[in-house]
Amino acid sequence: ATAASTAAAAAATATGGAVDASIVHTVALAQTWDGVADVTGWLGSEKLDGMRCVWDGKGNLWSRTGHQVHAPDWFTRGLPLRLDLDGELFLGRGRFQECVSIVRRQDKPDDWSRIRFVVFDAPNAGGAITERLSAARDALQGHTYAQVHHHWRCNGIEHVRDQLKIVEDQGGEGLMLRHPTAPHRGGRSADLLKVKSARDDEALVIGHEAGKGKHAGRLGALLCRLRSGVTFKVGTGFSNAQRESPPPVGAVITFRYFELTQAHVPRFPAFHRIRPDVQWDV
Repeated sequence: ATAASTAAAAAATATGGAVDASIVHTVALAQTWDGVADVTGWLGSEKLDGMRCVWDGKGNLWSRTGHQVHAPDWFTRGLPLRLDLDGELFLGRGRFQECVSIVRRQDKPDDWSRIRFVVFDAPNAGGAITERLSAARDALQGHTYAQVHHHWRCNGIEHVRDQLKIVEDQGGEGLMLRHPTAPHRGGRSADLLKVKSARDDEALVIGHEAGKGKHAGRLGALLCRLRSGVTFKVGTGFSNAQRESPPPVGAVITFRYFELTQAHVPRFPAFHRIRPDVQWDV
């Protein structure tokens, strides 16, 4: 099996195997703001450190890769029929791994009560983002576990930078900016921008390099591949436990880096976390 198929199989196992391929094409994915483009009038919000999730308006929650999420009935009760909702299952800043560990369990543990479905779009509501958010807000009034994410109107580049500093100082991951008049579009879109101080990206683990010296007998570096096909090594950012039991071949990771070289290779890449919620061939 290929590494990509291994990752897909792992994702299916984590969510019980049910798949809706149409979900993949409806999820909007962000481009990175270049820090120069005028985003005055756009809607800004905190970039949540959670697991992307879609409510299909038919009684089911799905991951961004189209795998069913097995939430307790009491968690989804009262979510609207015939209205799709796009958001994140969120446990709190810096608690991504804990959130994913709860969501991946198929026994629907009581820990779901600590999770919130934070909604930032209603794709099939139609209209601009403000209209779609209004439809979601009306549909979720009084819901215990679902809420519409807070948004603010951007007043310009300096406003974005000020908001980014506030969020990062509080331990947040960054910002998201949404075009004020564009309709919902699935796939990678310039109508949705992410803003972060640190650059990051996703990569597929294609091998392990053995450690030397103090790391002898455990992981030295991950051999990784970008979606562009560029291969590189990630040798820093790991805890001792992660070096003893590293992300397996076929896993998707998020890494942080300083910049890209002229050959488009990440400079000073550092491991951030494993991404069980991301399927590589999507």
